[in-house]
Amino acid sequence: MPVFEALADPTRRRILELLAGGERSAGDIAGEFAISRPGVSRHLRVLREAGLVRVRGEGQRRLYSVDPAPLAEVEAWVGRYRGFWAQRLDALDTELLRGRRLRADAAPAEPEPAEPEPAEPEPAEPEPAEPGGSGGTDDQEHHDEEDRS
Repeated sequence: MPVFEALADPTRRRILELLAGGERSAGDIAGEFAISRPGVSRHLRVLREAGLVRVRGEGQRRLYSVDPAPLAEVEAWVGRYRGFWAQRLDALDTELLRGRRLRADAAPAEPEPAEPEPAEPEPAEPEPAEPGGSGGTDDQEHHDEEDRS
């Protein structure tokens, strides 16, 4: 299982991702990482020994590309276990759809246009006091008379 050992390292997986976009030189690949060029060269050697990358010389440059054959073997091996997660992913999809429907059903309907509130009646004007009645001014006059006496 040297292929899986090679794929276990995130730097090597990233190198494969870069090479999936096309052939690249070792210098181009090294420029994508914060590690030294010799470090990148060691990762490329592991990938080459696992059969995941091919190398060809072009003058003084070494150009690397993906060799898809070992990846097909990985896919075949993983394919035997696909049913385990495919059912769970289908169930997850069902639950997500159910949740969306529940939220949609629970959402308030479009608000109906608000009816204008009835205007409050204006306060009634005080009725004029009747002559000889007990209006406020008569009471005041009564108190004034008592004070004079």
